[in-house]
Amino acid sequence: MRPGSHRWSLVSVLAVSAALAAIAAGCGDSHATGTAAEDRTASQRTRPLTVYSGRSESLVAPLFRQFTERTGIAVGVRYGDTAELAATLLEEGVRTPADVFFSQDAAALGALAEAGSLRELPADVVALVAARFTSGPDRRWVGVSGRARAVVHDTARLAAADLPQSLEEVAHPRFAGRFGVAPSNASFQAHMAVYRVARGAAALDALLAGIASNQPRLYASNGPIVDAVIAGEIDWGLVNHYYVWRATTERPGAPAASFFMPEGEASSFINVAGVGVLGDRPEAIELVRFLLSPESQRYFAAETFEYPLLEGAEPAAALPPLAEVRTPEVDFGEVSAVLEETLAAIRKSGLLR
Repeated sequence: MRPGSHRWSLVSVLAVSAALAAIAAGCGDSHATGTAAEDRTASQRTRPLTVYSGRSESLVAPLFRQFTERTGIAVGVRYGDTAELAATLLEEGVRTPADVFFSQDAAALGALAEAGSLRELPADVVALVAARFTSGPDRRWVGVSGRARAVVHDTARLAAADLPQSLEEVAHPRFAGRFGVAPSNASFQAHMAVYRVARGAAALDALLAGIASNQPRLYASNGPIVDAVIAGEIDWGLVNHYYVWRATTERPGAPAASFFMPEGEASSFINVAGVGVLGDRPEAIELVRFLLSPESQRYFAAETFEYPLLEGAEPAAALPPLAEVRTPEVDFGEVSAVLEETLAAIRKSGLLR
């Protein structure tokens, strides 16, 4: 089982913004009042805990089964694309049957938190995870696992010191034609959206123009970039860290390794898969606690090679400690809000047509 079956698409995340606009126009209400709240409470007593999951069934269904076996709480799951599920939740408003939203990325959680759709989580639950992987003091969502952006490189040709030390250095002329990116991939788009929030629109335009002028090889996704490095087609590329671990596990001795850029405000970005709660059922909080249990965290580390986010949990792969990976301080609600502009900037640069 591997991550990515339902990686969020920048285009589909735009549906979240549309739903937010509908709410602002009076088409929904994110807070339960009156009869709607009463009806929801009554129905909760007789139905399974309902989860909307942007994480794939093959990945997380075993965890839901373990939760039911351990607690006796039945779970019904609706699987789908993270952004589309987030838009559905905004459209359904207080009448949603969902009790828990399990998101593939933090931007969708940020959009729901911004809309007021997510309930406050207990302080002791949120405290299980470092604050940078939560929504912050409002406690509207908490991260479960993380995927870091990294540089995969050919270890036979380049040492870490020869690689770009920041996103800005990716645009340095010495790297012209030597590296690969996947501008149509959600992970690259998310990274650029985070950079825009951290540095501003003008800085993003300059970065993308510099990258484009270096004429990188363009790929559809992260996996082919890792393959191209191993095959000697390129020296390095921008990818998610677990693709490198997967490739070297399947092909021992492959000349590829991950490097985490140590400089620049948004160079090392960890996208977070996390959960938020939509109703008042205590069973929903039990599920969140279970996903942050040592057992569940070991599952994510072993099955996906992602970073477990429980404080003190160790990744299964030979990765740098999470505490040593720099991440920008950004509001993921803001990241969600600039996705459309980020896609337009990528297209304007010529990297995406």
